[in-house]
Parts: sequence; C-alpha cells; structure tokens
Amino acid sequence: MTRDLSEETLVVVPAYNAHNTIHKVIEQIFQSGFKEIIISDDCSAIPILPILSSFKNQIILIEQPKNLGYGGNQKFLYEYALKNNYNYIVMIHGDLQYTPTLIPSLVTMLKYAKYDFVFGSRILGGNAIKNGMPIIKYIANRCLTLFQNILTGYKLSEYHSGLRAYNIETLKNIKFHEFSNNFIFDNQMLLAIIKNKYKIGEVSCTTKYDTNSSSISYKESTIYAFGVIKLTLIHFFKNIL
Repeated sequence: MTRDLSEETLVVVPAYNAHNTIHKVIEQIFQSGFKEIIISDDCSAIPILPILSSFKNQIILIEQPKNLGYGGNQKFLYEYALKNNYNYIVMIHGDLQYTPTLIPSLVTMLKYAKYDFVFGSRILGGNAIKNGMPIIKYIANRCLTLFQNILTGYKLSEYHSGLRAYNIETLKNIKFHEFSNNFIFDNQMLLAIIKNKYKIGEVSCTTKYDTNSSSISYKESTIYAFGVIKLTLIHFFKNIL
C-alpha cells in the first residue's frame, strides 16, 4: 500500500524555552498537512506538556531530563527517525522563527526533484533585513557564507538555516553522532553533506525575529563563527591533499 507524503515524513522539533510559541508551531505543522510529529524539549525552565494538552495522542513529546545542547537534541531526534519507517525528515525549531508552511515545499523537493537535502534560506529573495534579521547577524551571515562558498566551491545562499529537510538515506550516511552537541552541529551537518556530494536544494524562507526567537549571545556567536572557520579550513585542506 502506497503512503502519501505526510505519512512518509517525520517532522522533528527541537525545543528549548519555547513555551510561548510551541502550540502555534504544532498547530501550523498540522495545518500544513503533516501529522507525524516528535518534539524534544531540552530540559526547559517551563514545561510544555500542559501547553500541548490539546494535541494529546496526536504527537510524541519527549521531555529530556537533562539539557542535551542544541546539537545533542537534534541527534536524539535523528536517531529516533532512523529507528522508524520514514523516508523524509524535516527539522524545524520550536520558537516559530521559521514558518511551518514551507514543510510541503521542502518535502516535495526531496521526493519529486530528488534532492538529498533541502533548507529554508533567509537570504534567498533578498528580504532578510526587511523581515527583521539584525544587521550584525546579517553581515556575519554573509561574510561566513562567502568564506564557506569560496572554500567549498559551492554557491549556497547561506549555511546557517534552522529549517532543514533530509532524505532518510542522507541521514543514514552521515555520522552525525560524532558531531558537536552545541550550535556548530548544523554547520557540521552541512559540510558533511557537501563532502558526500549530495544534491542540495534551497527554498526562500521568511523568518520572524522577536523576543521569542532563539538567539545566542555575542560570546557564543563569536565562538560559533571561529568554529565555522576552523571546520571549513579542515574541510578544504582534507579535500585538496
């Protein structure tokens, strides 16, 4: 029996202190036509179980007993996906910064255009600043993206999106459990995808920046930026030697 696209797809939601937005995120995922959802709450200060009571028995909610970190939380969710019978995995943050309405577009590109990995780009379309992206973040994004494009030979619009979709075979072939538990995890994933020469697709994505949006401190941002530079240099020299 053939399954439809929504049955083939698992939407994974890493959440941390997302109590103000998580209900709306799940509601919009359902509205987009996707009902296979797992949320991993990374030991938030305010529990989200009571907030999601209206979705009881419709979603899987895991409340982590200790904080796994941004990357660690994704590892948990991807391990779950690999153990179950799904063909496509969509990762979206629980803070509503990225819109769930793009999920059908991402998965359609995976299935019908045969992409291995698709992400929502805040830069594609040229409206990032207009949509509220802080100017400092925008400049840092553009500089790091230029640097990574030069050293990888790719022409991606950005490398730092939090809306991502994977073909299950892509996840199976990436040793993501060896990656960082912190914010650099996303960049490690993308560089591994590039290393394996997987087909990458992009979708223009408007984002929302407000007090509920996840944000890292300037110190963490600086650590992240240097981490990206280091990873990209390692990737470059490994591929030219």
